[in-house]
Amino acid sequence: MRRVVCPGSFDPVTNGHLDVVGRAARLFDEVVVAVGVNKSKQRLFSPEERLDMLRRACSDWANVRVEGFTGLLTDFCRAHDVHAIVKGLRAVSDFDYELQMAQMNASLTDVETVFMPTSPEWSFLASSLVKEVATFGGDVSGLVPDFVHDLLVARLGGHRDGES
Repeated sequence: MRRVVCPGSFDPVTNGHLDVVGRAARLFDEVVVAVGVNKSKQRLFSPEERLDMLRRACSDWANVRVEGFTGLLTDFCRAHDVHAIVKGLRAVSDFDYELQMAQMNASLTDVETVFMPTSPEWSFLASSLVKEVATFGGDVSGLVPDFVHDLLVARLGGHRDGES
């Protein structure tokens, strides 16, 4: 079985993330979306909320499952018998960072990294950008699934340009 992992913090999940997951689901037998939980980082959504969002967003793909993890991704891969990591690349700057990470991961365990360029319509998209625009009342409805947009608006509801 060709099982891969698509890791990330997914705070929140975007249409760009889902594009990469969906394309990976067509190429591999099983895709494990691994939601990183780093207690030292402040996130807009809790780990449970992010897991729920991803499970809902990925529910149409029978060969995709969502799991949370803490610690090293390579340990997660070893524990789940995963031998490849799929990473979406938006730009050359992503490649520089992700290549270093891929080489480190390969040195720690028997895991390969597969780089997948994002579809052009999502090449600018990042969760941090979605949160920033939404915080100031910008319309991000076309960048995230509808239910994620509703959650963003509810979470950031009172924050509009110039308000705190």
